Amino acid sequence: MLTLDCLEEVLVTMPSKTLRAAIATVLLLVAVAPAHAFRCGTRIITRGDHADKILRFCGEPVSVQTRLRQRGYVSDFGRVFPGIVEEVVVEEWTYNLGPHQLIRVVRLENGFVADIKHLGYGY
Repeated sequence: MLTLDCLEEVLVTMPSKTLRAAIATVLLLVAVAPAHAFRCGTRIITRGDHADKILRFCGEPVSVQTRLRQRGYVSDFGRVFPGIVEEVVVEEWTYNLGPHQLIRVVRLENGFVADIKHLGYGY
């Protein structure tokens, strides 16, 4: 893990101020939002967020696909119970944010964000 002391040492030993500024900017951008997240205005949507948060910050999606899926039951503590099956409501919400941004598909399981995919540019 990169600590602030280590980062400072790396930046001080670099020869160019421009190069130091570029690396510092990249590191800050990487730290700002997780890989499986997206912005709605100034808000960030990530795994585990509730559907209400997405609607509040991003508005209605352009399309919603809903299906039921069965999976093995896993307790809140991560324990798997073999032979017990639960039914999960899976929804895929598609957000088209225009031609200058990527289309996002948010997969919700039982009302919570499970995955976020970034597709091609919108229209």
